[in-house]
Amino acid sequence: MPLYAYRCTQCGHRFEKIQSFKSEPELECPKCKGVLERPLTAPGLNFKGKGFYVNDYAAKSSGSAAEKAPAESKAPCAGDCASCPAAAAANS
Repeated sequence: MPLYAYRCTQCGHRFEKIQSFKSEPELECPKCKGVLERPLTAPGLNFKGKGFYVNDYAAKSSGSAAEKAPAESKAPCAGDCASCPAAAAANS
C-alpha cells in the first residue's frame, strides 16, 4: 500500500498516512480541522551501484568481435603483388 503525504493549508501540520488505492484521500486536518492537500513527493526508489542497465542488460563484449574486425577491414586482394600467394594462384 502506498504512503501518502498530507499538509494542512491553514496550520501547516504535515503527516503521512498509509492508504490503499481504493480509499478516499483525507480532507480534514486532525489538529485544526483545516483543509488538507497532498504535496508531490519523490518516489522511494533508488538505483545504487555501478549502473542498473549497463550491468544487467547491456551486450557483453567478447573476443570474437575483436577477431572479426581486422578480418573485415582487410582490403580484397587485387592479385597484382608478386609475393602474394593469391596472386601466384591467379597467375597460374
